[in-house]
Amino acid sequence: MPLTYTVVLIREEDGRYTAFAPALNDCASFGHSLPEALRNVEEAMALYVETLRDKGWPVPADNPHVDVDMTEASEAFVYKLTIREAASVG
Repeated sequence: MPLTYTVVLIREEDGRYTAFAPALNDCASFGHSLPEALRNVEEAMALYVETLRDKGWPVPADNPHVDVDMTEASEAFVYKLTIREAASVG
């Protein structure tokens, strides 16, 4: 079942992008480019949700209201990212 979450990407001073999903306890990753950061955070989010499900814990709903600290960032982006959970084998 696909899940859609708000993702924030911040361009750091060194040019890399930090990406995080606030609704998933700030599940985060980074990349050297915007597309790479999106791919990496998508993978991190899928693993995070898979872990929650494996432990029998609830998967949180999206929280579209986010605060972004721009103190040390030159730019930030907000995306909606849909992840698809891996099908269970068995």
